[in-house]
Amino acid sequence: MTVRHFLNLSDAGGDAIAAMLADAIDRKAARAAWPKGRPDADQPLAGHVLGMIFEKNSTRTRVSFDIAIRQLGGSSLVLDAANTQLGRGETIADTARVLSRMVDAIMVRTDDHAKIEEMARYASVPVINGLTDLSHPCQVVADLLTVIEQGKALPGLEAAWLGDGNNVLHSILEAAGLMKFNVRVGTPQGYEPAEEIVAWARANGAQVTLTNDATEAVAGADIVLTDTWVSMGQEHTHNKLAAMAPFQVNDSLMSGAKGDAKFLHCLPAHVGEEVSESVFEGPRSVVFDEAENRIHAQKSVLLWCFGKL
Repeated sequence: MTVRHFLNLSDAGGDAIAAMLADAIDRKAARAAWPKGRPDADQPLAGHVLGMIFEKNSTRTRVSFDIAIRQLGGSSLVLDAANTQLGRGETIADTARVLSRMVDAIMVRTDDHAKIEEMARYASVPVINGLTDLSHPCQVVADLLTVIEQGKALPGLEAAWLGDGNNVLHSILEAAGLMKFNVRVGTPQGYEPAEEIVAWARANGAQVTLTNDATEAVAGADIVLTDTWVSMGQEHTHNKLAAMAPFQVNDSLMSGAKGDAKFLHCLPAHVGEEVSESVFEGPRSVVFDEAENRIHAQKSVLLWCFGKL
């Protein structure tokens, strides 16, 4: 059987993403009001071990994957790259081959996307992208789940992105091509998303509009998304913050979206920079539903990787 890696959303495809979302909705509903550590009734991954490698700090990815595998009946092992041989020069290829003999799946949160591609090339168990500089697919599965919970259909959805053309946006664009929704991207000049990812989304049926006008980006949007302007590991440059300032999601900007539009943010947020406190804490914000949904999304990603969806 071919090993199912989840490095980008396109590794699974639209039908599989739809199956993940349906499974996440059902599993979440089935365990409503249960203690977080109680396994699901069927425990579909009983006896399975997930190894997690962190080269970047994490709250939501670390906790959600840990709880996800526990709720599915398995267990996790957290590996800090700085305290393993990987951090002392052992190759990614050797690490992948060793871990494949010891755990049932590997989740990696790192910087360079080439690292996770190499891990997948040499691993004989599923490798899951917990975040790279190129993409963040697990986050966007949770985002899509949150959108559906808000009563919004994905096909034809109008999404607006404000700020930096970063890894989260890349996965949103990929999702748009797979699930047939549209994205208007508002960024300062010079901070647009990768051209090849925009081209892929358009070729797969998404309408992608690139603009340097924040008001144009949010006009008529069903959902408005943003992320921190300075990503983890980047220098906190004043020039970038100045360029991003007109793209802050605030009440004035949100007034241009649909009346029932929701605000999403993958967190952590720098309130007062990319989003105003009034929007972040306001009734349109679903950021903490979105954060919780990382658990339910991760469970379905794991099940897909193990061929159970």
